[in-house]
Parts: sequence; C-alpha cells; structure tokens
Amino acid sequence: METKIDGILDETKDIRSDLGDHEQRLRTLERARWPMPTIGVLAGMAGTATGVLALLR
Repeated sequence: METKIDGILDETKDIRSDLGDHEQRLRTLERARWPMPTIGVLAGMAGTATGVLALLR
C-alpha cells in the first residue's frame, strides 16, 4: 500500500514539473508573438500616412 502511495506521489511531482515546464514554454511563445501585431499596426499607419500625403499633394 505504501509503495503504491509513494509511486502516486512521485507521478504527481512529475506532472507538476511538466506543468511548470509547459507554462514557461507558453509564456515564452506569447512574448515572442507580440511584435507581429505591432508591426502590422505600424505598417498600416505608414500606409495611411502615405495615402494622406499623396492626396494632399
């Protein structure tokens, strides 16, 4: 009985460690994604500014 409980506790520790690892990986991926929308917004603003300048000249 004690052996089974020890085995379950070891598996629980492994699962917690895996969850922590996955959480860290997700946060890294989320941080790496932020430039894409920002680049899109900046490109849109540059295009709009160019269009306005072309209309005014």
